[in-house]
Amino acid sequence: MIYLDNAATTKVCLEAGEAALFAMREAFGNPSSLHGMGIEAEKLINFTKEQIASALSCSADEIIFTSGATESNNTAILGLAANYGKRKRRVVTTAVEHPSVAEPFEKLKAMGFEVCVINPDENGEMTADMIIDAVDDNTCLVSAMLVNNETGYILPIAKAFSEVKRYFPECYTHCDAVQGFEKLSIKAKALCADTISFSGHKIYAPKGVGGLYIKKGVRVAPLLVGGGQQKNLRSGTESVPLIYALGKTVEMLTPTITERYEKASDLKSHAIYKLGEIDGVIINSKDNYSPYILSVSLPGYKSETVLHFLEQSGIYVSSGSACSRGKKSSVLAAFGYGDKLLDSTLRISFSCENTHAHIDSLADGLFRARESLARIK
Repeated sequence: MIYLDNAATTKVCLEAGEAALFAMREAFGNPSSLHGMGIEAEKLINFTKEQIASALSCSADEIIFTSGATESNNTAILGLAANYGKRKRRVVTTAVEHPSVAEPFEKLKAMGFEVCVINPDENGEMTADMIIDAVDDNTCLVSAMLVNNETGYILPIAKAFSEVKRYFPECYTHCDAVQGFEKLSIKAKALCADTISFSGHKIYAPKGVGGLYIKKGVRVAPLLVGGGQQKNLRSGTESVPLIYALGKTVEMLTPTITERYEKASDLKSHAIYKLGEIDGVIINSKDNYSPYILSVSLPGYKSETVLHFLEQSGIYVSSGSACSRGKKSSVLAAFGYGDKLLDSTLRISFSCENTHAHIDSLADGLFRARESLARIK
């Protein structure tokens, strides 16, 4: 099997699997319980908080755990708007966000907020000034992702958010950092984000766990209420096995960010070279793109058909965001992809387990797809 769909999800690493099993079998107490078993479970949660705090250069008490990025993004966007949107009714986002950001903004629109959506320019770029210029004195929230999940485009978040904070200190900032966390070096203070979302299953931890950084002093209305766990910010008994698995993964990954970035860069460069040799293939990448994601198009061939053709050879790629389920991508359209490219674009996403040989097999598979599949008009 050659798995090149790591932006959709990753294989759980051995360290995470062993950590989850330990928490399920040996430290299975409720972390809210006052007895020894509860205290042992709470220690595992605190360990993970410390690991994430070290990765983001923040305080451990600025981290809460969620079921994943969707909950984190919803909590941040709706929670910030609920607390700070009573007087300031304008909110800002971009046209290239993940649905777990775009849909909460649709909800805010239905609630009467003025929603400003920023589109990339004619070159498919989004400058910091475009984000800054969309914010005014009536803006309570701006949310923009760090790394686009379909193309790998890296948005200028630090520059944009720092200027927003400079001119509009009462505007709160949120960053969906799911495709950047533990792949790029992210420091909460440098990013100038009041809230930052991240997910476990994108970085070799299990599905069902994610988290949210909330800057000290920032008030977020909770999405879930109940027993008051996690300082009333996210009620519900914490999933200790998943949280501890995330912590062990972050412990393993943080020291190797530079090494893994260089390997991903090498893999992407090799892929661009090999796929560029195939007649008709269009490489959709620039310098300011993440090395972990490569968007390529084979005009005249439907991406879903090519995807299944490659799957027959044990090669797994994506036809776009895994959340879109085969629908035409509004994100790629916003980046300026025409209809023919929308129908023929594949997303290749790398992990530290991929090799040059995997890329060579992919190139061979795409060549065979072009030679044997019927073209569409």
